[in-house]
Amino acid sequence: MATNLAIDDRLIGEAQKLGRHRTKKEAVNAALDEYVRRRRQLEILSLAGTIEYDDGYDYKRERRRKRI
Repeated sequence: MATNLAIDDRLIGEAQKLGRHRTKKEAVNAALDEYVRRRRQLEILSLAGTIEYDDGYDYKRERRRKRI
């Protein structure tokens, strides 16, 4: 899909240099991929502290338990 965007040349140049991208397209795709991954990580972090654990659960015992 062809798209025309007005992107700051200074920013795109810096992104290309830092990421060692040969083209503007590579730099933009890498930036978008990183943005999406970061946003997904933030969604997962928002779940921290919302899970209740069983105080009686013994993970060491479960590791020793024989697998069938």
